[in-house]
Amino acid sequence: MTVLTRWDPVREFSTLQDRMSRLVRDSFGDGQEALATSSFAPAVDVYEDEHSVTLKIEVPGVDEKDIDVRIENNTLTVHGERKYEEQEKEENYRRIERRYGSFTRSFTLPSTMDTNSVSANYDKGVLKIQLAKKAESKPKQIKVNVGGEKPIEPKSTSKAA
Repeated sequence: MTVLTRWDPVREFSTLQDRMSRLVRDSFGDGQEALATSSFAPAVDVYEDEHSVTLKIEVPGVDEKDIDVRIENNTLTVHGERKYEEQEKEENYRRIERRYGSFTRSFTLPSTMDTNSVSANYDKGVLKIQLAKKAESKPKQIKVNVGGEKPIEPKSTSKAA
């Protein structure tokens, strides 16, 4: 199913700024401490069918108690934190690529979503959020009469004397 998304230049600029900041931080950061405190943005897949919209957010290594999902003013916000494991004090690290720190992802919900009917499941590092669509937003099939046919009217059950 094809989904149209409204282009928001401010959001695009914010995404570009985030990517540039990440590039500079990765290139000139001060090693392990910089990666341990930096934030990250988990990858999200969004699926839509005629009954619901589903988001799958990759957050491996994040405890479910460290994930907060909220809906306010038609905005779905997912906040969480992947904590750096201090007990691993090995000095033989050559490279640390996993991101640690807090993250926040926000999604503006269309008015066709039923914000009272939301479910969230966390399994194997993937947070799955399912939002139901309102009944009036679901597609309805309408019978089309062909040619000059008139719609069939119900027959009267009363008899004339």
